Amino acid sequence: MVGHKILEDEALDILFREARTYRAWQKRDVTEVLIKAVYDLAKLGPTAANCSPARFVFIQSAEAKARLQPHLDKGNVDKTMAAPLTAIIAYDTQFYELMPELYPQAPKARDWYAGKPATIEDTAFRSSSLQGAYLMLAARALGLDCGPMSGFNKEGINKEFFADGRYQVNFLCNIGYGDNTGMPVRGPRLSFDQACQVL
Repeated sequence: MVGHKILEDEALDILFREARTYRAWQKRDVTEVLIKAVYDLAKLGPTAANCSPARFVFIQSAEAKARLQPHLDKGNVDKTMAAPLTAIIAYDTQFYELMPELYPQAPKARDWYAGKPATIEDTAFRSSSLQGAYLMLAARALGLDCGPMSGFNKEGINKEFFADGRYQVNFLCNIGYGDNTGMPVRGPRLSFDQACQVL
């Protein structure tokens, strides 16, 4: 049991305060060992009934980037092609088939989703969004920088990378070692009073 420890300011800076959405990248490779280490942290984050619907495709080779490029909005092409790695965060529309393995304490957990398209979509999209955020935090914790983005042709990416239709893209995230040259000032954020209520 870890207990109720609090992260030091340096860790909070890495994960949140000094972390940015990077648009430029150093020419440094991200190794497969590091990619696996990032996933091994990210997979531990909670999802609905541990359903873990996210599926990650890490685009790294020139061939894979060439497949991805036509489906990016114009403003995302250069930064994505320059990134050492781009993660396609997708979700499995048949995630419930693994529920006996992932949630054995409820033998009928598969039946909560099977044959219920709206529940499948809602659960898969929400939990895969969480898993994408866990992936970003894990990457930052292991010394990498991230550039999450929308701005792509969903149908094009699904057809190119998930032709059988089982997986569906959620969002993309460039990953690598960020180049902060010319980095703009961080955009403003809402205050607690603007965004929150305590009832």
